[in-house]
Amino acid sequence: MRRALATPVEVSEFLGVPVATLYQWRHRGIGPKVHKLGRHLRYRWAEVEEWVDGQAVDLAA
Repeated sequence: MRRALATPVEVSEFLGVPVATLYQWRHRGIGPKVHKLGRHLRYRWAEVEEWVDGQAVDLAA
């Protein structure tokens, strides 16, 4: 069964950032992949989690 697509509000709560930050990231092309369905923006949870995993940095280096 597929998970429901996430709204910008849900993703902002998950990431702990304002919705406006998600919109800025989208404009700059640096945030999680977003899908436009009509006039609505939606995120796939797997893509959000993949993006988060890609943001890891090695602070010991």
